[in-house]
Amino acid sequence: MKAALAQANARRFAALGDPTRLQVFALISRAPLSVAEVAAQLPVSRPAVSQHLKVLADAGLVSLETAGTRNLYRPDTDAVASLRDFIDSLWDVGLARFKLQAEKVARERARPLRSAHEPERDARRLPDARAAAQRKEKR
Repeated sequence: MKAALAQANARRFAALGDPTRLQVFALISRAPLSVAEVAAQLPVSRPAVSQHLKVLADAGLVSLETAGTRNLYRPDTDAVASLRDFIDSLWDVGLARFKLQAEKVARERARPLRSAHEPERDARRLPDARAAAQRKEKR
């Protein structure tokens, strides 16, 4: 990951780190909303919602759309996609590590089973082989 992208993602995660701000972001993720509409759904004042939206916008997570006299806020799809790509990359690494570990455990479990039974088979075969050799000698 390039340094600029890492910094941008760090700002975005930091902005979402506040519980109220995360609620604001979740609300506007469902539908574009105005400051008043967000404030009506949370126990937060309009000025506080405006501040939270400003932080989200400064982090690049929110875009503003003007509809007549209303300002509607919605998630910035590119920023959300960038965060999702980052999280997906972590998931891919985690899955690859899990797969390697699962294969290692399976190999370790399979080894003792084969080696534990082989001496028994050999022990059973030896007397039979000796008996067959002795029978040949008698003939």
